[in-house]
Amino acid sequence: MGTVKTLHVVGYKNSGKTTLVSHWITVLQRLGMKVAVLKHHGHGGAPELPPNHTDTVQFLKAGAISTVVAGGGMIQLIQQKEHSFQELKALAASAEPDVLLIEGYKKEAGDKVVLIRHEKDWAELKSLSGIIKVVNTEEIFADKMALDNWLQEWVQEAMTDETI
Repeated sequence: MGTVKTLHVVGYKNSGKTTLVSHWITVLQRLGMKVAVLKHHGHGGAPELPPNHTDTVQFLKAGAISTVVAGGGMIQLIQQKEHSFQELKALAASAEPDVLLIEGYKKEAGDKVVLIRHEKDWAELKSLSGIIKVVNTEEIFADKMALDNWLQEWVQEAMTDETI
């Protein structure tokens, strides 16, 4: 497996992170790239589990610390364990993507696109490390083509850097 190009999309709630990441997945796929996503669950508590009647939830309620369901070329992994950011990145990269988009994890190292809804957001986020682009939330909806072109340039630059 080669080096995975990694890009964080960060910002506060309702700044457009999920909208932009979802859109960029389609852009990168059109370029022939495989994309993985690692998302920080910033809503407090654990992510939502499958419905109670599923085998997975029954196993967890019985005390399993990990369940893996596999079938149809897909796996679902649920673990009752805190992982480090590096471990989570490795899990996401285990599918061998060309690009790993990370939604959130703003304090972790890496290239970052910062989404700004209000001027006060920038005042609080400008001290983050690794900022390579700042986007006003309105730009996501007003000029996706410019953002898509920027993403393509970033991917090409990242690929060039790998071959040096």
